[in-house]
Amino acid sequence: MEPVTGMLWGLTTWRDVAISVGLVLAAVVVGIVVHAITYAILGKVAPKARTPWAERAIRYSRKPNRLIFPLLVISIVVPSLQLPPRAVGIIGHLTSLLFIAAIAYLFISLIQVLRDLLLAGHKFDTTDNLAARQAHTQVHVLEKVLYAVVVVATASFMLMTFDGVRQIGVSILASAGIAGIVLGFAAQKTLGTLLAGIQIAITQPIRLDDVVIVEGEWGWIEELTLTYVVVRIWDQRRLVLPITYFIETPFENWTRRSAQILGTVFLYLDYTVPVEAIRQELNRLVDGNDLWDGRVATVQVTDARSDALEVRLLVSASDSGKAWELRCLLREKMIEFVQREYPESLPRVRARLEREEGGGGPAVQMASEGYEA
Repeated sequence: MEPVTGMLWGLTTWRDVAISVGLVLAAVVVGIVVHAITYAILGKVAPKARTPWAERAIRYSRKPNRLIFPLLVISIVVPSLQLPPRAVGIIGHLTSLLFIAAIAYLFISLIQVLRDLLLAGHKFDTTDNLAARQAHTQVHVLEKVLYAVVVVATASFMLMTFDGVRQIGVSILASAGIAGIVLGFAAQKTLGTLLAGIQIAITQPIRLDDVVIVEGEWGWIEELTLTYVVVRIWDQRRLVLPITYFIETPFENWTRRSAQILGTVFLYLDYTVPVEAIRQELNRLVDGNDLWDGRVATVQVTDARSDALEVRLLVSASDSGKAWELRCLLREKMIEFVQREYPESLPRVRARLEREEGGGGPAVQMASEGYEA
Protein backbone atom coordinates (compact mmCIF):
# COMPACT_ATOMS: atom_id res chain seq x y z
CA MET A 1 0.00 0.00 0.00
CA GLU A 2 1.46 3.34 -1.10
CA PRO A 3 1.91 5.92 1.61
CA VAL A 4 0.17 9.27 1.59
CA THR A 5 2.71 11.96 2.38
CA GLY A 6 2.20 15.57 3.41
CA MET A 7 3.63 18.16 5.74
CA LEU A 8 0.46 18.19 7.82
CA TRP A 9 -0.41 14.53 7.98
CA GLY A 10 3.05 12.98 8.13
CA LEU A 11 3.39 9.49 6.70
CA THR A 12 0.38 7.13 6.44
CA THR A 13 -1.46 4.94 3.89
CA TRP A 14 -4.68 5.29 1.97
CA ARG A 15 -6.06 2.36 3.95
CA ASP A 16 -5.44 4.15 7.25
CA VAL A 17 -7.09 7.31 5.91
CA ALA A 18 -10.12 5.34 4.73
CA ILE A 19 -10.48 3.57 8.08
CA SER A 20 -10.20 6.89 9.96
CA VAL A 21 -12.80 8.58 7.77
CA GLY A 22 -15.07 5.57 8.19
CA LEU A 23 -14.74 5.75 11.97
CA VAL A 24 -15.62 9.46 12.00
CA LEU A 25 -18.65 8.91 9.76
CA ALA A 26 -19.74 5.95 11.87
CA ALA A 27 -19.43 8.11 14.99
CA VAL A 28 -21.63 10.76 13.38
CA VAL A 29 -24.26 8.16 12.45
CA VAL A 30 -24.20 6.63 15.93
CA GLY A 31 -24.59 10.07 17.51
CA ILE A 32 -27.56 10.90 15.27
CA VAL A 33 -29.22 7.56 15.98
CA VAL A 34 -28.71 7.87 19.75
CA HIS A 35 -30.11 11.41 19.58
CA ALA A 36 -33.19 10.25 17.68
CA ILE A 37 -33.85 7.37 20.08
CA THR A 38 -33.31 9.55 23.16
CA TYR A 39 -35.71 12.26 22.05
CA ALA A 40 -38.27 9.74 20.85
CA ILE A 41 -38.35 8.33 24.38
CA LEU A 42 -38.38 11.79 25.98
CA GLY A 43 -41.21 12.84 23.67
CA LYS A 44 -43.36 10.07 25.12
CA VAL A 45 -42.30 10.56 28.74
CA ALA A 46 -42.61 14.37 28.90
CA PRO A 47 -46.42 14.57 28.41
CA LYS A 48 -46.91 12.11 31.29
CA ALA A 49 -44.86 14.31 33.60
CA ARG A 50 -47.36 17.16 33.06
CA THR A 51 -44.76 19.80 33.79
CA PRO A 52 -44.41 22.69 31.34
CA TRP A 53 -40.68 23.05 31.90
CA ALA A 54 -40.01 19.46 30.76
CA GLU A 55 -41.69 19.88 27.38
CA ARG A 56 -39.99 23.24 26.81
CA ALA A 57 -36.58 21.85 27.81
CA ILE A 58 -36.96 18.95 25.36
CA ARG A 59 -38.10 21.24 22.55
CA TYR A 60 -35.35 23.82 23.01
CA SER A 61 -32.52 21.34 23.62
CA ARG A 62 -33.26 19.14 20.60
CA LYS A 63 -31.19 21.16 18.11
CA PRO A 64 -28.05 21.71 20.24
CA ASN A 65 -28.02 18.06 21.29
CA ARG A 66 -28.20 17.11 17.64
CA LEU A 67 -24.67 18.51 17.49
CA ILE A 68 -23.48 17.43 20.94
CA PHE A 69 -24.27 13.72 20.57
CA PRO A 70 -22.22 13.15 17.37
CA LEU A 71 -19.36 15.32 18.66
CA LEU A 72 -19.28 13.35 21.90
CA VAL A 73 -19.00 10.06 20.00
CA ILE A 74 -16.35 11.52 17.69
CA SER A 75 -14.28 12.61 20.70
CA ILE A 76 -14.40 8.99 21.92
CA VAL A 77 -13.16 7.52 18.62
CA VAL A 78 -10.50 10.18 17.88
CA PRO A 79 -7.76 8.34 19.85
CA SER A 80 -8.49 5.23 17.75
CA LEU A 81 -7.87 6.96 14.40
CA GLN A 82 -5.02 5.39 12.45
CA LEU A 83 -3.40 8.72 11.67
CA PRO A 84 -0.16 10.41 12.73
CA PRO A 85 -0.25 11.99 16.20
CA ARG A 86 -0.22 15.51 14.76
CA ALA A 87 -3.29 14.83 12.62
CA VAL A 88 -5.09 13.17 15.52
CA GLY A 89 -4.26 16.17 17.71
CA ILE A 90 -5.67 18.62 15.15
CA ILE A 91 -8.88 16.60 14.75
CA GLY A 92 -9.24 16.28 18.51
CA HIS A 93 -8.67 20.02 19.00
CA LEU A 94 -11.25 20.90 16.33
CA THR A 95 -13.73 18.50 17.91
CA SER A 96 -13.15 20.15 21.29
CA LEU A 97 -13.81 23.62 19.86
CA LEU A 98 -17.02 22.46 18.19
CA PHE A 99 -18.09 20.68 21.37
CA ILE A 100 -17.58 23.87 23.43
CA ALA A 101 -19.63 25.85 20.89
CA ALA A 102 -22.39 23.21 20.98
CA ILE A 103 -22.47 23.32 24.78
CA ALA A 104 -22.82 27.12 24.59
CA TYR A 105 -25.71 26.63 22.14
CA LEU A 106 -27.32 24.29 24.69
CA PHE A 107 -26.92 26.83 27.50
CA ILE A 108 -28.51 29.54 25.35
CA SER A 109 -31.43 27.21 24.66
CA LEU A 110 -31.84 26.51 28.38
CA ILE A 111 -31.80 30.26 29.05
CA GLN A 112 -34.73 30.55 26.64
CA VAL A 113 -36.52 27.81 28.60
CA LEU A 114 -35.95 29.77 31.82
CA ARG A 115 -37.23 32.93 30.10
CA ASP A 116 -40.46 31.24 29.00
CA LEU A 117 -41.06 29.78 32.45
CA LEU A 118 -40.53 33.11 34.20
CA LEU A 119 -42.85 34.91 31.76
CA ALA A 120 -45.57 32.26 31.79
CA GLY A 121 -48.82 33.94 32.77
CA HIS A 122 -47.51 37.48 32.20
CA LYS A 123 -49.41 38.64 29.11
CA PHE A 124 -49.42 42.09 27.52
CA ASP A 125 -52.96 41.75 26.15
CA THR A 126 -54.70 42.69 29.39
CA THR A 127 -56.35 45.91 30.50
CA ASP A 128 -53.79 46.68 33.19
CA ASN A 129 -50.54 44.93 32.24
CA LEU A 130 -48.24 46.67 34.73
CA ALA A 131 -47.09 43.41 36.38
CA ALA A 132 -46.51 41.82 32.99
CA ARG A 133 -44.39 44.75 31.82
CA GLN A 134 -42.33 44.63 35.01
CA ALA A 135 -41.66 40.90 34.58
CA HIS A 136 -40.86 41.18 30.86
CA THR A 137 -38.41 44.03 31.47
CA GLN A 138 -36.50 42.25 34.24
CA VAL A 139 -36.41 38.90 32.42
CA HIS A 140 -35.46 40.54 29.12
CA VAL A 141 -32.44 42.29 30.64
CA LEU A 142 -31.48 39.17 32.64
CA GLU A 143 -31.61 37.16 29.43
CA LYS A 144 -29.23 39.57 27.70
CA VAL A 145 -26.82 39.43 30.64
CA LEU A 146 -26.81 35.61 30.63
CA TYR A 147 -26.24 35.59 26.88
CA ALA A 148 -23.22 37.86 27.35
CA VAL A 149 -21.87 35.62 30.11
CA VAL A 150 -22.23 32.50 27.93
CA VAL A 151 -20.52 34.16 24.96
CA VAL A 152 -17.62 35.43 27.06
CA ALA A 153 -17.21 32.09 28.84
CA THR A 154 -17.33 30.20 25.54
CA ALA A 155 -14.71 32.43 23.96
CA SER A 156 -12.53 32.03 27.07
CA PHE A 157 -12.75 28.24 27.07
CA MET A 158 -11.98 28.13 23.35
CA LEU A 159 -8.91 30.33 23.75
CA MET A 160 -7.70 28.24 26.66
CA THR A 161 -7.40 25.24 24.34
CA PHE A 162 -4.53 27.01 22.53
CA ASP A 163 -1.13 26.78 24.24
CA GLY A 164 0.05 30.13 22.85
CA VAL A 165 -2.96 31.99 24.24
CA ARG A 166 -2.49 30.40 27.67
CA GLN A 167 1.07 31.72 27.79
CA ILE A 168 -0.10 35.17 26.78
CA GLY A 169 -2.74 34.97 29.51
CA VAL A 170 -0.06 34.25 32.11
CA SER A 171 1.88 37.33 30.95
CA ILE A 172 -1.25 39.47 31.16
CA LEU A 173 -1.99 38.24 34.67
CA ALA A 174 1.55 39.20 35.70
CA SER A 175 0.78 42.82 34.81
CA ALA A 176 -2.89 42.72 35.77
CA GLY A 177 -2.71 45.91 37.81
CA ILE A 178 -1.50 48.16 34.97
CA ALA A 179 -3.70 46.41 32.40
CA GLY A 180 -6.73 46.79 34.65
CA ILE A 181 -6.18 50.54 35.03
CA VAL A 182 -5.72 51.02 31.27
CA LEU A 183 -8.76 48.96 30.40
CA GLY A 184 -10.79 50.73 33.07
CA PHE A 185 -10.13 54.14 31.53
CA ALA A 186 -10.61 52.85 27.99
CA ALA A 187 -13.91 51.12 28.76
CA GLN A 188 -15.25 53.69 31.19
CA LYS A 189 -18.12 54.78 28.95
CA THR A 190 -18.95 51.22 27.92
CA LEU A 191 -19.02 50.04 31.53
CA GLY A 192 -21.16 53.05 32.44
CA THR A 193 -23.63 52.08 29.73
CA LEU A 194 -23.79 48.48 30.96
CA LEU A 195 -24.29 49.62 34.54
CA ALA A 196 -27.06 51.96 33.38
CA GLY A 197 -28.77 49.00 31.70
CA ILE A 198 -28.58 46.95 34.88
CA GLN A 199 -29.82 49.94 36.92
CA ILE A 200 -32.85 50.34 34.65
CA ALA A 201 -33.59 46.61 34.96
CA ILE A 202 -33.64 46.95 38.76
CA THR A 203 -35.31 50.34 39.27
CA GLN A 204 -37.47 50.15 36.10
CA PRO A 205 -38.11 53.78 35.19
CA ILE A 206 -39.15 52.25 31.86
CA ARG A 207 -40.49 48.83 30.95
CA LEU A 208 -41.30 47.02 27.75
CA ASP A 209 -44.50 48.36 26.15
CA ASP A 210 -44.44 51.51 28.32
CA VAL A 211 -45.97 54.58 26.68
CA VAL A 212 -43.40 57.38 26.74
CA ILE A 213 -42.71 60.79 25.29
CA VAL A 214 -39.04 61.27 24.41
CA GLU A 215 -37.49 63.92 22.20
CA GLY A 216 -40.99 65.29 21.62
CA GLU A 217 -42.19 61.97 20.16
CA TRP A 218 -44.97 59.75 21.53
CA GLY A 219 -44.43 56.00 21.36
CA TRP A 220 -43.96 52.64 23.08
CA ILE A 221 -40.84 50.94 24.45
CA GLU A 222 -40.35 48.17 21.89
CA GLU A 223 -36.89 46.82 22.70
CA LEU A 224 -34.71 47.22 25.77
CA THR A 225 -31.10 46.04 25.83
CA LEU A 226 -28.09 46.68 28.04
CA THR A 227 -26.83 49.45 25.73
CA TYR A 228 -29.79 50.99 23.87
CA VAL A 229 -33.58 51.33 23.84
CA VAL A 230 -35.84 51.24 20.78
CA VAL A 231 -39.00 53.38 20.95
CA ARG A 232 -41.74 52.56 18.45
CA ILE A 233 -43.27 55.90 17.49
CA TRP A 234 -46.99 56.15 16.69
CA ASP A 235 -46.31 56.58 12.94
CA GLN A 236 -44.26 53.31 12.86
CA ARG A 237 -40.85 55.00 12.94
CA ARG A 238 -38.26 53.75 15.39
CA LEU A 239 -36.31 56.04 17.74
CA VAL A 240 -33.10 54.40 19.00
CA LEU A 241 -31.66 55.96 22.15
CA PRO A 242 -28.68 55.03 24.34
CA ILE A 243 -29.70 53.42 27.62
CA THR A 244 -28.03 56.27 29.52
CA TYR A 245 -30.60 58.70 28.04
CA PHE A 246 -33.25 57.36 30.42
CA ILE A 247 -30.92 57.87 33.38
CA GLU A 248 -29.67 61.36 32.58
CA THR A 249 -32.56 63.02 30.66
CA PRO A 250 -36.10 63.80 31.87
CA PHE A 251 -38.86 62.06 29.91
CA GLU A 252 -42.57 61.31 30.29
CA ASN A 253 -43.77 57.81 31.17
CA TRP A 254 -47.55 57.56 30.84
CA THR A 255 -47.76 54.02 32.19
CA ARG A 256 -45.33 54.16 35.12
CA ARG A 257 -47.84 53.06 37.76
CA SER A 258 -50.96 52.29 35.73
CA ALA A 259 -52.12 52.28 32.13
CA GLN A 260 -55.15 54.44 33.04
CA ILE A 261 -54.92 58.01 31.81
CA LEU A 262 -56.92 61.23 31.46
CA GLY A 263 -57.43 62.89 28.08
CA THR A 264 -58.44 66.46 27.29
CA VAL A 265 -60.29 68.10 24.40
CA PHE A 266 -60.33 71.89 24.12
CA LEU A 267 -63.17 73.72 22.35
CA TYR A 268 -63.11 77.45 21.60
CA LEU A 269 -66.67 78.74 21.42
CA ASP A 270 -68.58 82.01 21.49
CA TYR A 271 -69.76 83.48 24.78
CA THR A 272 -73.36 82.61 23.85
CA VAL A 273 -72.76 78.84 24.04
CA PRO A 274 -74.83 77.04 26.71
CA VAL A 275 -72.19 75.14 28.70
CA GLU A 276 -74.79 72.88 30.31
CA ALA A 277 -75.85 71.63 26.87
CA ILE A 278 -72.21 70.79 26.10
CA ARG A 279 -72.03 68.89 29.41
CA GLN A 280 -75.16 66.87 28.63
CA GLU A 281 -73.93 66.05 25.14
CA LEU A 282 -70.60 64.82 26.54
CA ASN A 283 -72.39 62.49 28.96
CA ARG A 284 -74.51 61.16 26.10
CA LEU A 285 -71.46 60.51 23.90
CA VAL A 286 -69.38 58.67 26.49
CA ASP A 287 -72.25 56.66 27.99
CA GLY A 288 -71.89 53.11 26.67
CA ASN A 289 -68.77 53.94 24.61
CA ASP A 290 -66.17 51.15 24.82
CA LEU A 291 -63.33 53.69 24.72
CA TRP A 292 -64.44 55.29 28.02
CA ASP A 293 -63.62 53.50 31.27
CA GLY A 294 -66.39 55.18 33.26
CA ARG A 295 -64.21 57.11 35.72
CA VAL A 296 -64.12 60.74 34.61
CA ALA A 297 -66.21 62.81 32.18
CA THR A 298 -66.41 66.53 32.96
CA VAL A 299 -66.84 69.85 31.18
CA GLN A 300 -65.07 72.94 32.53
CA VAL A 301 -64.64 76.51 31.29
CA THR A 302 -60.89 76.91 31.76
CA ASP A 303 -60.44 80.37 30.22
CA ALA A 304 -62.48 83.39 29.07
CA ARG A 305 -60.58 85.13 26.30
CA SER A 306 -61.51 88.33 24.56
CA ASP A 307 -62.60 86.40 21.49
CA ALA A 308 -63.89 83.05 22.80
CA LEU A 309 -64.50 80.77 25.74
CA GLU A 310 -62.06 77.92 26.30
CA VAL A 311 -64.11 74.84 27.18
CA ARG A 312 -62.22 71.74 28.31
CA LEU A 313 -63.63 68.23 28.08
CA LEU A 314 -61.85 65.90 30.51
CA VAL A 315 -62.37 62.15 30.03
CA SER A 316 -60.65 58.99 31.22
CA ALA A 317 -59.63 55.78 29.45
CA SER A 318 -58.02 52.48 30.37
CA ASP A 319 -54.89 53.17 28.30
CA SER A 320 -53.30 55.86 26.17
CA GLY A 321 -54.36 54.32 22.86
CA LYS A 322 -58.03 54.38 23.79
CA ALA A 323 -57.64 57.86 25.28
CA TRP A 324 -56.31 59.16 21.97
CA GLU A 325 -59.16 57.61 19.98
CA LEU A 326 -61.73 58.89 22.49
CA ARG A 327 -60.36 62.44 22.30
CA CYS A 328 -60.50 62.46 18.50
CA LEU A 329 -64.05 61.09 18.56
CA LEU A 330 -65.30 63.63 21.09
CA ARG A 331 -63.66 66.53 19.25
CA GLU A 332 -65.37 65.53 16.02
CA LYS A 333 -68.81 64.86 17.55
CA MET A 334 -68.80 68.02 19.67
CA ILE A 335 -68.03 70.21 16.69
CA GLU A 336 -70.88 68.55 14.79
CA PHE A 337 -73.19 69.12 17.78
CA VAL A 338 -72.38 72.83 18.00
CA GLN A 339 -72.70 73.28 14.23
CA ARG A 340 -76.08 71.55 14.27
CA GLU A 341 -77.67 72.89 17.47
CA TYR A 342 -75.89 76.17 18.22
CA PRO A 343 -74.27 77.50 15.03
CA GLU A 344 -74.39 81.04 16.43
CA SER A 345 -72.03 79.88 19.21
CA LEU A 346 -69.16 79.07 16.88
CA PRO A 347 -66.14 81.38 17.24
CA ARG A 348 -66.69 84.70 15.50
CA VAL A 349 -65.30 88.21 15.36
CA ARG A 350 -67.71 91.14 15.92
CA ALA A 351 -67.46 94.51 14.20
CA ARG A 352 -69.46 97.76 14.31
CA LEU A 353 -70.25 100.36 11.70
CA GLU A 354 -69.66 104.02 12.50
CA ARG A 355 -70.24 107.04 10.30
CA GLU A 356 -67.27 109.35 10.09
CA GLU A 357 -67.71 113.06 10.90
CA GLY A 358 -68.07 115.36 7.93
CA GLY A 359 -70.54 113.20 6.07
CA GLY A 360 -68.12 110.54 5.01
CA GLY A 361 -69.10 106.97 4.35
CA PRO A 362 -69.39 104.34 7.05
CA ALA A 363 -66.20 102.92 8.52
CA VAL A 364 -65.81 99.42 9.89
CA GLN A 365 -64.18 99.20 13.30
CA MET A 366 -63.34 95.89 14.98
CA ALA A 367 -64.47 95.55 18.60
CA SER A 368 -61.25 95.48 20.51
CA GLU A 369 -62.61 94.67 23.94
CA GLY A 370 -65.58 92.58 24.99
CA TYR A 371 -68.42 91.76 22.64
CA GLU A 372 -70.04 94.97 21.46
CA ALA A 373 -73.19 95.01 19.36
